Amino acid sequence: MKPDLKQIQVPIKTEMVLFEQKFRDFMKSKVKLLDHITNYIVKRKGKQMRPMFVFLTAGVCGEINESSHRGAALIELLHTASLVHDDVVDDANYRRGFFSVNALWKNKIAVLVGDYLLSRGLLLSVEHGDYHLLQIVSNAVKEMSEGELLQMAKARKLDITEEVYYTIIRQKTASLMASCCAVGAASTNSNQETVSKMREFGEKVGMAFQIKDDLFDYGDEEIGKPVGIDIKEKKMTLPLIFALNKADWLEKKKIIHLIRNRSEDKKAVSQVIEFVKKSGGLEYAKEKMNVFYQEALDILNEFPDSNYKQSLSDLVSYSIERKK
Repeated sequence: MKPDLKQIQVPIKTEMVLFEQKFRDFMKSKVKLLDHITNYIVKRKGKQMRPMFVFLTAGVCGEINESSHRGAALIELLHTASLVHDDVVDDANYRRGFFSVNALWKNKIAVLVGDYLLSRGLLLSVEHGDYHLLQIVSNAVKEMSEGELLQMAKARKLDITEEVYYTIIRQKTASLMASCCAVGAASTNSNQETVSKMREFGEKVGMAFQIKDDLFDYGDEEIGKPVGIDIKEKKMTLPLIFALNKADWLEKKKIIHLIRNRSEDKKAVSQVIEFVKKSGGLEYAKEKMNVFYQEALDILNEFPDSNYKQSLSDLVSYSIERKK
């Protein structure tokens, strides 16, 4: 039987309970409206996989300590800030099945709340002298912004290659996962080589995680995000890139025309999905996902066995084999 999140959390159960309390405290504000909104965000938190990656990595590399807690909170604060801002950018009314901050309090307030969360994260690090952790996470925020902008630029031309796709997901998604694992290692005062190794491990996990996310767009699983949402948003993902590279000139032209001009049309989106499936795009993407997955496990296997290592390995499997 595959382990669930509760089983995976066993070695860090105490840390996760403590983290929840500390994270809530870090978000507190004297401004009532702000406190009301941050409470709303905390109550609707996700699976908290990022703090889990921080704590488990810290456990693999050394002893979990106060610095590990601050590192986990820093990442979660910056990640939450980026989600609040993303919802404004995407004009999204929902986040994890609940109303987004911008849907309830409008864009101006949402942007300011995102800024507040960002500043709380920065101050948390500066106040405790965690400059090495701040450097790791600030770099991830820079990469995430660059990745988003690169994707937007490419969505206009629809001329993305597999290589550019990897650059986008490395910056957009994998950089944050890499920083979780690097922060976990760095918080235990591990040497630079260990921190770099864990950063690489996290990056491989992030790459596999994003390809898995892209596969959901083709209705390949029972549950997941709405089918065809990436096509609708003109996002070029790996299954589609592979399919277009295999297609002849005429078919390629036809599919690009559909994405460019009829991405709001359900029938056109279904045609694109069918085209990708027939060309073996899903199988190819799964193959690539498994390569990154295996590379991540190979890095983890260089570390000594422990409960933390087993749970971290299970967490990687969980994030790649998830159904939503």
